[in-house]
Amino acid sequence: MKITELTSKPQLIKFTLDDAEITEKYGDAIEFWAWDKQPLDHYFKMASSNDNVDGILDVAKSMILDENGNAVMADDQVLPPDVAMKAFNVVITSLGK
Repeated sequence: MKITELTSKPQLIKFTLDDAEITEKYGDAIEFWAWDKQPLDHYFKMASSNDNVDGILDVAKSMILDENGNAVMADDQVLPPDVAMKAFNVVITSLGK
């Protein structure tokens, strides 16, 4: 097998935060999107994030997307911390599969 046979363009995949805490607090499930594959530099930033909080925040911001593939946390737009952390955790967990 040639290595080029393993390459493909990233695809947007939909995630849903629908645990009891989220639905109780926000009244509904929360949908967001992420790429099914992440750039290699994201993996390096996550692996070396022990002392680099800014680096891991940049990675997290670029992973949580709207249905068009745009970062939802851009410029002065931020998510509530509980939603941001749960969304980031869901994306990170999916990357390991």
